[in-house]
Amino acid sequence: LHLVQRGREACFGGVDDRLAYLQRLQEFSAGFECPVHAYVVMGNHVHLLVTPARANGGSALLRALGTGEFDATPVVAARYLLHCMRYIELNPVRAGLVARPADYRWSSYRANALGREDALVTPHPWYYALGRTAQARCAAWRARTRG
Repeated sequence: LHLVQRGREACFGGVDDRLAYLQRLQEFSAGFECPVHAYVVMGNHVHLLVTPARANGGSALLRALGTGEFDATPVVAARYLLHCMRYIELNPVRAGLVARPADYRWSSYRANALGREDALVTPHPWYYALGRTAQARCAAWRARTRG
């Protein structure tokens, strides 16, 4: 699922707000059996790419997080999953917040493209298909995102 959670402008504005959100997201995603493959926390919204174990897992996760409205869009084509992941991680670049996705602290890009540890991110099988080694997958992801 591609989840978009919208909140008030101040919801995700400060470092403490974003850290708290990501900590809650990590806790709740495990509790709702809803692994997160990609994310970005913007100033007034969040994008998540998740694979819920249960049919209502994504919406239950966002209700538990309890901030604002949300949309849930199924990602049915396997090929679209990587496009969606790219869309999510390039959001700060498109918004003009950074020139390169690696410069944005509040996304999964550093985990997927640079191999940095991020306990929130669970790589999707289609991400694993990008290469046999972690280094190859990261390089393939950087090439796809031009990061």
